Order: sequence, then structure tokens, then C-alpha cells
Amino acid sequence: MKKILISGSWRYQDEKLEESVRKTVREVLDRGDEIIVGGALGVDFWVLDEVFKLEAIDKIQVFLPSPLNCYKRHYLKRAVEGVITKNQAIELISQLKRLKKINRVALIETIGVTNLNQATYYARDSKEVYHADEMIAFQVNQSKGTQDTIDKARKKGINVQVYQFTL
Repeated sequence: MKKILISGSWRYQDEKLEESVRKTVREVLDRGDEIIVGGALGVDFWVLDEVFKLEAIDKIQVFLPSPLNCYKRHYLKRAVEGVITKNQAIELISQLKRLKKINRVALIETIGVTNLNQATYYARDSKEVYHADEMIAFQVNQSKGTQDTIDKARKKGINVQVYQFTL
């Protein structure tokens, strides 16, 4: 059994991208492997949603860059700022709370972080890579965050599959 990090862009909603992510989740779980993911919108959201649908909550670890309560405040603030919709923030937080309720150990919170920014997200990505045996990336429009995670995984020397999307 391997731990497969699935990482990708959060900013884009696209049916082909979503179906590719969901198909990959099914393939990983069908092989008997486990999944590591970040707990954001987009790719991460679809991964966790598919895991719920497949009733495979014992096969996932979701890494957050902060405690869940701080993460909730951050996402609600991003909705007020217009970066995401209020509905997106509520759906994501509900999804993460559901995971924590069903399988508390599957949600890995970073204790002590109260301010979320690029550095805290990149630190979270480093933790994901540290725990992963392989990586599958869904990179949209050459996203810098996804590229940072790809670079870290390659530096670690693990197998990395990259699926590029232009939207």
C-alpha cells in the first residue's frame, strides 16, 4: 500500500478536470492505495467528495495549514473579499467538519498557525510531500502552488505524474 498525494489547482471549475480527478481517486483506491490531499477547493474538494461517495474515509489524510476553526474563518473572510463564493466556503467547511466527525485522525491540522498566507500553504504542501510515496498533480494554467508541490516531490525523488490543463 502506497500513500498517493493528489494535488492541484483550487481556482478553476471545469467538468473535464473534475472527472479526471474523480477517476484518479477511484483508480488509486481500487489499487488499495491511500490518498493524501490538502483540503482546499477545486481538486482537493473533489478528491474528498469522491472518497465520501466511495465510503473510503479510512483511506484518506487531509492536511490543513492551520487548525480547522482558523481555516473556517479564513475561508469565510475570502468569501467576503469576493475571492470565492460564500457557498463555496460553507460547502468546504461542512465537508471538512464531516470528515473530522467521521474519522478525526484523517484530518491533520497544523496547530499554532493563525494567519494563513502563501508561506503557510507551502509549508502544508511540504508536509504532504513528506508523507507521500508518489504524487499525482492536476496543474491548471501552470499554477505556481501546484508547481511548488511538484518540485518538492521531485526533489524528494518520488514518482510524479502531472496532468496539465489550460482553462
